[in-house]
Amino acid sequence: MALATLTAGVLHQFLPADFLVSPRWIFPAFLVVFLGVLIAGDPGLIDRQRPWLKVTTGLMIALIAVVNAVTAIRLVRGILWGQSFEAAGPLLAVGAIVWTTNIIIFALWFWDFDGGGASARAAAHHRGAAAFVFPEMSNPDLVPPRWTPQFVDYLTLSFNTATAFGPTDVSALRRSAKLMMIAESSISLALATLVVARAVNIM
Repeated sequence: MALATLTAGVLHQFLPADFLVSPRWIFPAFLVVFLGVLIAGDPGLIDRQRPWLKVTTGLMIALIAVVNAVTAIRLVRGILWGQSFEAAGPLLAVGAIVWTTNIIIFALWFWDFDGGGASARAAAHHRGAAAFVFPEMSNPDLVPPRWTPQFVDYLTLSFNTATAFGPTDVSALRRSAKLMMIAESSISLALATLVVARAVNIM
């Protein structure tokens, strides 16, 4: 989770100045502060169920989402209202950064949403509130005892949803989880269509 968050901050550094929400260093600095607070409050395994940690995690994910949403809006506005790109390369690069960051955002949301969050899953309090069913849950003989999904499982779910535009091997149980997957698929499809079409037009 920490590595994915830092990756979002690093990707932000490669955006052109016109797509930055703030001075280049502010966004990654905030992410480092958030991660520092989370690690200090729950070092090692993420297994401490404290309300302020849950709120801090939500604020960090919201910050990444808002910054990426502003960048995406500027990108779409530039495509639809005639902002000139001298070459397809910069356009595709910005689109790839927004798309990849969107995958990270939804992976973090899935990870923090399913079963009450990582700490609740670690405490085995999530069985009645699971939002997703992973293949490992249907094959307990093939996985370690008391298997629970880790962040990489939610990252895979988010990547598959963004690329296949729908569920693959993971099923959503709760309506809110289904709506989140619809939202990610819709955003990915819209970005891919607009960016690729504009890039082809430039070529």
